[in-house]
Amino acid sequence: MRTAELTRRGFLAGAGTLAVSFAFAPTANAAPGRGIQIDDTTLAWLLLDRHGISIHSGKVELGTGVQTALTQIVLEELRLTNAEVRYAQGDTRLTPDQGTTAGSKTIQNGGPQLRRAAATAFHALLGLAAQHFGVPATQLVARDGSFSAPGNGRPITYTQLLARSDIVLAADPDAPLAAAGDYRLVGQSVDRVDLPEKVTARFTYLQDVRLAGMLHGRVIRPNGRNARFVSITPESLTKAQAIPGFVDVVQQGNFVGVVAMTEWAAIQAAAPATGIVVVWEDGQPLVAQDTFDQALRDPAHHYRTVTEVSVGDVDAALSSAAVTTQASYQTPFHMHAAMGPSCSIADVRATPDRKTGVQVTVWSGSQGVYALRNTLAALLGLTPAAVHVIYEEAAGCYGHNGADDVAADAALLSRAAGKPVRVQWSRQNEHGWEPLGPAMAHDLRGGVTDGGIVAWEHNLYTPTHGSRPNGSPGTVLAGLLTGALPASLPTSAGNSGGRNAPVTYAFPNNRLVARLVRSFETVGTTNQPEAPLRYRFPRTTALRSLGGFSNTFANESFVDELAVAGGVDPLELRLRSLDDPRALAVMEALRDVWTTRPTVEGVGAGLAFARYETEFTYVAVYAEVSVAAATGVVRVRRVVVAHDCGLVINPDGLRNQIEGCVIQGISRTLKEEVQLDARGVTSVVWSSYPVLRFSEVPTIETILIDRPEEPAWGAGEPAINPMPAAIANAVYAATGARIRTLPMTPARVLAALAELTP
Repeated sequence: MRTAELTRRGFLAGAGTLAVSFAFAPTANAAPGRGIQIDDTTLAWLLLDRHGISIHSGKVELGTGVQTALTQIVLEELRLTNAEVRYAQGDTRLTPDQGTTAGSKTIQNGGPQLRRAAATAFHALLGLAAQHFGVPATQLVARDGSFSAPGNGRPITYTQLLARSDIVLAADPDAPLAAAGDYRLVGQSVDRVDLPEKVTARFTYLQDVRLAGMLHGRVIRPNGRNARFVSITPESLTKAQAIPGFVDVVQQGNFVGVVAMTEWAAIQAAAPATGIVVVWEDGQPLVAQDTFDQALRDPAHHYRTVTEVSVGDVDAALSSAAVTTQASYQTPFHMHAAMGPSCSIADVRATPDRKTGVQVTVWSGSQGVYALRNTLAALLGLTPAAVHVIYEEAAGCYGHNGADDVAADAALLSRAAGKPVRVQWSRQNEHGWEPLGPAMAHDLRGGVTDGGIVAWEHNLYTPTHGSRPNGSPGTVLAGLLTGALPASLPTSAGNSGGRNAPVTYAFPNNRLVARLVRSFETVGTTNQPEAPLRYRFPRTTALRSLGGFSNTFANESFVDELAVAGGVDPLELRLRSLDDPRALAVMEALRDVWTTRPTVEGVGAGLAFARYETEFTYVAVYAEVSVAAATGVVRVRRVVVAHDCGLVINPDGLRNQIEGCVIQGISRTLKEEVQLDARGVTSVVWSSYPVLRFSEVPTIETILIDRPEEPAWGAGEPAINPMPAAIANAVYAATGARIRTLPMTPARVLAALAELTP
């Protein structure tokens, strides 16, 4: 497969084209005799013309290989194994609004849409071929871009058929799909189409984009989350104005930034030592980090309590259980910690373009260009149609990092400067101000009778995991600093802080209660933000797997604790508690490695299981660790993942995603913890926010359970969830010490080991 750039103009000017939109119903502009016409607002097309195939995708390539996998799906339905494929992605004037590229949902949700579009195109071509040969379509054979009718002349190619007409169709939800048994491309480890340019340093990342006449901007952040702007010292302004290339300083509320001719000049102007000095007034202090465990559980910080699961009579079951136990778990604030700090370019014009109506063009690494477009429009007081957001690939994000915030920074600075402005966050900007994955706490109780779990109760405490741009200026940092309020807090834990809090196990008595923690002051006891905005905890949002990481750590650690309490093998207890054949299959896939696990002193193995969002991909993890008793250092030596995400599109790409989950899961389990003081994040460099190094990556083995007849589910997040519990259970097996708070730093491990000493 090969890819190339696509232009809409090229299509409109061309002849001999087949276009399929994602609209699943005829539009009002249907043109008799020309198939079903798509209207101008339906931008999602699959195009076939004499130059090849063009895919317009609202789902964007974040470095996870989805461009390759989506292309495989399209080619399979077109009965092709190789073709010129042009791929356009994440452009609010060119591609469809398929929502955010997140949550392991690109292949799961975007794949079927493209598959239907490709199937619709194929059957349109098949109809043309049937007319050409004068035979029923059922007598035709399609292979590698041509149709043949056995015993009826020479084959005819797709290109030859397309040369005779233009066809515009809406994707047919009933178009017959290629049978799984006929797959030739889906299920194969096709090479990533995006990698050659990346590994040879020819790829243009967002950070490499340059515009004519472009200026450079830097934002000067407040000295605390709740600080208020007072003034800019006159002498510092004079100093900044003397910097060669300095253009201007921009201040709006608590938003302060500088614009300069060069990036170096902007850096100098934004640094207090060489440029602008801002006087800030301290605001309300954040909750102290060393009290998070108690604070998250403190009713004074809760705005809502929701019973998410209630099955049977948990209290009665606990009272009558042969053995009961209880435990509490905590996880910290985590960063997305992108290796490449966020960047964006905005070009805000004084008036809209006469032809397009576009007044603002933004180049961004956002996961959701449409949501960002609407948010920037609100921030700038424009209509969404006046804003054009173009996706450019940036650093991997693992969720809602600073990509959207930096775009809003650039937009405000460009509007003030009247020219395109590029804003490149520094490492300190990224670590200090990106939205975080929240700390969480869990209290669990359970009972075991006759080797089975008869009672289960999970009380979880969580701030929101969702503050992505949603059309409100208060969902980006620049909007917050200029006085907008954030969105209201969620009314349930749902598939956010509550993700994977419900278990897949068939416990007869099961209760899950979520207590929702307010991140900022709210109006009374409501979920509405109170003005002026004052944070209690840092701004939180979506980080890979949302609450699934912390909830699965608590759930699967506690299953292990119940196994110990009940005297049952951890694998057997899980198998007895599951009634889903696919869940049982991934657990059984680990039986061999589990039964042959090492029994060396200081070495242990642990298991964990989770079904993504409790309804999609099945994952079972075996982790093997060594624990140095003298230093408390935990080293993960081997990980085996059994994975069932249904139909496997690209086995190599799938393994890459699993391995990424494993590595980041180990890192978050053993090392990562945001450090805070009363003002905000203090761990603003890598030395204070360490992550796993390449030298610490263990042997990773994957067992892929391919189910070609089942839907293809996502794999970008599921395997990270069982990681912390598998490691914790392995540490317990190695030492007898149970670690219930992440990260498992040497200090925590040593403290747990010390508690074992009589």
